[in-house]
Amino acid sequence: MYDRPPIQVHEQRKPGVAPHTITKEQSKKVSQTEAARDTVSVKQPYDAFLVVDVEATCLQGAGFEWPNEIIEWPVCLLRWKDKSPKGKASQLEIVDEFRSFVRPTWRPQLSQFCTDLTGITQAQVNHAPTFPKVIEIFARFLAQHGLIDPKNGRPLQRFCWCSDGPFDVRDFVVKQCFISNIPMPSWLKGDVLDVRRLVSIWVATNEPSDSQQIRTRLATSYHFRSLNIPQQLRALGLAPFQGRLHCGIDDTRNITRVIIEIARRGIRLEPNTTINPNRRWQWMGRPGEVLEYCLI
Repeated sequence: MYDRPPIQVHEQRKPGVAPHTITKEQSKKVSQTEAARDTVSVKQPYDAFLVVDVEATCLQGAGFEWPNEIIEWPVCLLRWKDKSPKGKASQLEIVDEFRSFVRPTWRPQLSQFCTDLTGITQAQVNHAPTFPKVIEIFARFLAQHGLIDPKNGRPLQRFCWCSDGPFDVRDFVVKQCFISNIPMPSWLKGDVLDVRRLVSIWVATNEPSDSQQIRTRLATSYHFRSLNIPQQLRALGLAPFQGRLHCGIDDTRNITRVIIEIARRGIRLEPNTTINPNRRWQWMGRPGEVLEYCLI
């Protein structure tokens, strides 16, 4: 798709740990092939996109109400390479990546279910920085790319977070900031695009059906089939999922492929998810305190 300088991956590597199953070079090759198609330029309000798919601690059957702690923080940074003076664009490219494992503090020991699901080992998180430190390192990454002011964290460009579903920033980050007893950074409170919702609605309203009235009702009533990442790739006519499902960096790279494709098709990329940094779960006590008796 795009010719770009080599990507710098800001990754916390651990000795003796096998790399994820898809390399930067493989990801780049797939994206180049998929993007070599006709494009449709529309006015795009954002200058950059931060694609994230966190992995978090989990227990089998616990669900999303559990006090999950983030254990992998992977981000792909996308920018337009063809934005006109009038703001029209269609071609996104990956300009950098960031990845770090994260050491949980409330429940430091990973469950076997969590390791089997994510592929993340106990050794990887044991040697990783805690979430506050990862956020500090990541803020430097954002500042290096001119997205935030290095002194106060104030956004300097219009950027939008992108994730598969609303959970990553809306739920996992809010929970983690509470458990870590830190304020949610201002640059994390901003705009979020739920890619799954956007693509699922687009597919529901564009796939063949008996009438335009049915397609319109699907979009407006929200009674559409929610598509996971492999299904989104298939619906958009892209190559199958590259890498390992539930590996954070692999998920992030595949979501990035989806975003690049929908931008190429002329779909406007803008927020569709609300973030409440003060959201509370029943297990939350004082800041940083998890009420164990609420988890029984």
